Amino acid sequence: MLLNMIVHQPQALIQVVTHTPYWVWGLLAALVGLGASQLYDRTASLRRTQLMPLGMAVFSVAGVLSAFGSSAPMAAQAVGAWLAAAAAITALALWFQPTAPTGTLYASSSRSFYVPGSAMPLALIVGIFLTKYFVGVELAMQPSLARDGAFALQISALYGVFNGLFAARALRMWRLAQQSVVYGAAPVGT
Repeated sequence: MLLNMIVHQPQALIQVVTHTPYWVWGLLAALVGLGASQLYDRTASLRRTQLMPLGMAVFSVAGVLSAFGSSAPMAAQAVGAWLAAAAAITALALWFQPTAPTGTLYASSSRSFYVPGSAMPLALIVGIFLTKYFVGVELAMQPSLARDGAFALQISALYGVFNGLFAARALRMWRLAQQSVVYGAAPVGT
């Protein structure tokens, strides 16, 4: 319905935006800031490289449960769809790119990475936010969608896609750290 409204009544989008609580824009600013920090080369601890994907997974599951958690069976199916999509995308992403990006280094002495900048985390963060925003607007306009199994599964799978890409990135970093410990060197990802 939101996409239909944007196409056929773009002026109505102003109403949607003006009725959005202010804290949502603050959250968006914080998430964009977090994602923008990933655009630049930086050092990061192993813990930090693993925490962001975990945080985004919690944000996604919270979105699934807040939208579709009114009935236990629907919530279980939605979380199951999220988990299945996340696992499938993680496996595919690791198959297509099994190693950390070129230029990624791990220093076992400081247990930290040198990570080249990337726009991918920003895109994934904004994608998760926009999905949650879109679902919130759709549910406000059509509350019956909260009980629509097909809608719940599609949205949950979309969240899973985003989280699967985050998880694959974290696993590549973890593998690089493990290789460094096993071989005693700081290999460069290829």
